[in-house]
Amino acid sequence: MEQLQADIEQRLKATEPEVEVLLVERSGDTLRIFIDHPEGVTLALCERVTNALTDLRESYALEVSSPGPKRPLTKPEHFQRFVGRRARVRTAACAGVAEPASVVGELIGASAHEVTLAAPEGIVAIPYAAIKRSHLVEE
Repeated sequence: MEQLQADIEQRLKATEPEVEVLLVERSGDTLRIFIDHPEGVTLALCERVTNALTDLRESYALEVSSPGPKRPLTKPEHFQRFVGRRARVRTAACAGVAEPASVVGELIGASAHEVTLAAPEGIVAIPYAAIKRSHLVEE
C-alpha cells in the first residue's frame, strides 16, 4: 500500500499540488483515498482527484473523500500538527511492542521516531514502526 500511496501522491503533484494524500487503503476491489487540502476538501476536488487517477478505475472502485472528524494520522508531521488533540493509536506486534494494542489519549509529543500519548494507563510512547493505524478521536 505504501508504494501505491507514493505513486498516487507523485501523480497528483502535477495536477493538484496542494492536495495531501493522507491514507490509501484497499478493501477488496475498492481503493479508498483520504485527501486533505489547505482550503478544505470539496466534492469538486474529490472529482478532480478521481479524474486524475482514471487508469486506477480499471482495477479498483475508487472512493476519494475528506478525512472527516476521524482524520487518519499516518506521518510524523500529522502527529506533530495535532499535539494536544485526542487520538487512537493501534499497534501491531513488533520490536518494542509485545502484543497488538489500542491506546486512546491526548497527543503530548511527536518526535521523528515516536509518538507520545497521555492515556488513562499513563504516558505511552509508541514507535512509528509499531503503528498499524491511527486517527483523531472526537473530543
